Amino acid sequence: MERLGLVIKRAEQALIAEKTRVLQEFHLTVPQYAVLLVLLQTTEASAAQLARACLVTPQTMATVLVNLEGKGLIERTVSPLHQRVRVAQLTAKGTDLVRRADPAVLAVERRLAAAFTADEREAFTEHLERAIAALAPRRTSRRHSNATA
Repeated sequence: MERLGLVIKRAEQALIAEKTRVLQEFHLTVPQYAVLLVLLQTTEASAAQLARACLVTPQTMATVLVNLEGKGLIERTVSPLHQRVRVAQLTAKGTDLVRRADPAVLAVERRLAAAFTADEREAFTEHLERAIAALAPRRTSRRHSNATA
């Protein structure tokens, strides 16, 4: 029996590889596309907010933002809320590019979804959500930790 973690990782790698392939036409990486999509939906965000939303490290996000800014797809300005924080916003060029790239990525996701019936997709999603919950860090309550101390 194959280990479940390896099967999940292979599925994730297959999905990312196909998204990478379709995004080549737009000269975007998957993390770059993810940032542009988040910014399209939220207008502006800090690097920390984008890192959390895109599930990458702050160091990776810093590199992604430098590259997107260099391509003229985003611009960063000082946050009106905190002078030490810079927020990123899409430029018109970035907005246009993400709107053109998104249908290609959606087609990949639709192709994946089409491999399953509606009931299978629902069950698959429920199973993945259960896996996420099962692996979430367990937090002990203060009451419990104080009682054992």
